This record gives sequence, structure tokens and C-alpha cells, in this order.
Amino acid sequence: MNCIIKTESEIERMKISGKIAAEVLEMIEKYIKPDISTDEINNICHDFIIKKKAVSACLGYHGFPKSICVSINDVVCHGIPNKNQILKSGDIVNIDITIIKNNYHADTSKMFLVGKTSTLSRRLCKIAQESLYKSLNILKPGIPLYKIGEVIQNYVENNNFSVVKEYCGHGIGRSFHEEPYVLHYKNKSNIILEKGMIFTIEPMINAGSHEVKCMKDGWTVKTKDHSLSAQYEHTVLIIENGCDVLTWQKNEIIPSKFINK
Repeated sequence: MNCIIKTESEIERMKISGKIAAEVLEMIEKYIKPDISTDEINNICHDFIIKKKAVSACLGYHGFPKSICVSINDVVCHGIPNKNQILKSGDIVNIDITIIKNNYHADTSKMFLVGKTSTLSRRLCKIAQESLYKSLNILKPGIPLYKIGEVIQNYVENNNFSVVKEYCGHGIGRSFHEEPYVLHYKNKSNIILEKGMIFTIEPMINAGSHEVKCMKDGWTVKTKDHSLSAQYEHTVLIIENGCDVLTWQKNEIIPSKFINK
């Protein structure tokens, strides 16, 4: 597998892309409330991306019809925004943003809680985010790639949830999807992390079975058992002593127990 090591110039460009992607999620948070349609959310994000003189990488990608993915409740990923799909109190919503700025991509997503949500919903989102943070904690040159999946799966299953296996993280840069491919479950990848690698980690965590199914639209993926699903994603750069999260949000605080000391 030919993993791309980014140059200093490429890294600087990707930091700019990452900042914009994070800003989209920061901006949209105030709009996530009951009675807004997912199409309205898409349009607000699209306009913001354009104002930043960037481009949505999703729009037109293999025919995807919208600028962002919005996945609600039992939708695992790739939900298509729709003017008839209205958020209601109790929903959990993933918004997935990928932008291109100066020819370089950045990819990030997070969960939003709509109104009054269930204890299960909140716990699922918490564990999904913490599984991502657990993986960030181990990143540095010399670590085998398979450790990411091992850490995520162990943490998720110890909390009685399951990890989706059909979708993975990926290298990112000039292309939306590059090598390496980052599995979120135990695997035998012999790739060793190197300084200058940039990739996404994006675990999808289900409240029930890990099994999923793709809908007739060819994009929307749901849990087979209709259980809730949650996902968080960051684009990360491997640096000399750890990692730099290129899509970190200003309002994001990592709990101290997940910080490598």
C-alpha cells in the first residue's frame, strides 16, 4: 500500500481546509433544532462554504446530489438532505462535511442532539465521540495502523455498543479518498504510521447490531435492526510526537482522561 506523505506546503494547505470544515460545523450548530428541514441545513452549509471560497467535495461526488450528508437516528451515514425531512425533538443527527480549498480536502463530522433526547441517545453519542478520542490518544510515528481499530472496538464493545465494519476512515489530500484505509475494528494492517501522513478516523457506532443495509437511493445506509447509530470524524496529521487534529472545533473540549500524558 502506497501511503502518501504530505510535504510542508501540502500540510499548510490542509490546515486551512481543516479549519474551514470545522467552522462549518461550528456555524450550523445554532440551526439544529426542531422544525428545520435537512435541506435547509444543507443550503445553509453550502452557502457558508461558498463564502469561505471553498467547494463542497460531496456535491456531485459519484452523483451525490447535495453538499453535505445528514444522517438521522438509525441512518448510519450518507443521508441525503431532503426538504420533506424535518427534525423533531428527540432526534440525533450526524452532519458530515467535506470541503475542498486550494485543491486540498478536509473531512469531519459530529453528532447533534435535537431537543429532549433519550438517555440511550446521549450515551451512544458520548461513547462514539470518546472512541474517536481514544484513538487520537495513541497516534504517533511508529504505531501500527491496526491499533486504531483495536482501541476503538475494545472501547465500544466494553460499553455494550457495536462498530460498523462496512465503512472506514481513509487517507485524504488532493483526493477525497486516498491510502491508507483506516478500519475501526480489529484487523491485521501492517502499515506503520509515519510523520506527514494525513487521514480520517470516523467510527460509526450502533446501539444494537453492527449490521447495516444500503437503501434503494444507493446512498443512505441504515442499521439493519433499526437501532440508533452515531458517528464522529476528524482529519488528523501525524506529527513527530503525536497527532495534530486539522478539523478541531473551537468549542470542542477533549476530556483529560483521553489526553496522552
